[in-house]
Amino acid sequence: MSNIPTPHNNCNDESKIAKILLMPGDPLRAKYIADNFLTDVEQFNSIRNIYGYTGYYNGKRISIMASGMGQASIAVYSYELFKFYDVDTIVRIGTAGSYDEHLKVLDTVLVTDAYSESTLAKVAYGFTQHIAKPSKKINTQLEKIAKELNIPLKKARCHSSDAFYSTQPEYWKEVKSKHECKCVEMESYALFQTAKALGKKAACLLTISDSFLSNDIISPEVRQKGLNDMFKIALGLAKK
Repeated sequence: MSNIPTPHNNCNDESKIAKILLMPGDPLRAKYIADNFLTDVEQFNSIRNIYGYTGYYNGKRISIMASGMGQASIAVYSYELFKFYDVDTIVRIGTAGSYDEHLKVLDTVLVTDAYSESTLAKVAYGFTQHIAKPSKKINTQLEKIAKELNIPLKKARCHSSDAFYSTQPEYWKEVKSKHECKCVEMESYALFQTAKALGKKAACLLTISDSFLSNDIISPEVRQKGLNDMFKIALGLAKK
């Protein structure tokens, strides 16, 4: 294919990337999953320290590649994977801060939809909606996998923010109240809108890493390596 390699992926053979790809933000998290859950792993990308891996989970093929942090970053990587490598489904697997007393640290959350103030989808795809939705089919499959694994799964609308740090410490309360968001992360809105623009499928699983309502927070080590329930649910999507 003449469009590959791309500016952000040095793989020159689309067959090396599975149709279903899991996308954490952190490259070290991608490596951890590949090292600890997959067999017969091949690396397919190493541009800008964003490593991609394809291997087998329970005998079924799946790929993993990090997105980096933020909506602009995940939009770039997911667009290239969908458009030029013919990936069919991308599932973001990340962490989130809780806005809601019912979402506790280490809870696993399936995102039902994402609200964002971002203009990325308007600029890139002409979409003016501030609510983006995942694939119903993939969400249904993820719920079924979680049930089979006996892993509790909570469902929520998330806030996809462009800002990690803010001088407006109470702003999250406005977002929670006006837009019914129960947690916050930084990527799923852009992923969902990119999938919509290209006729592909996307979903998002999150693990609650901290709370805006308390001082609860997971350690950096747990943030990288202690999210196995979420990983197992997502890996259950692997196909032959």
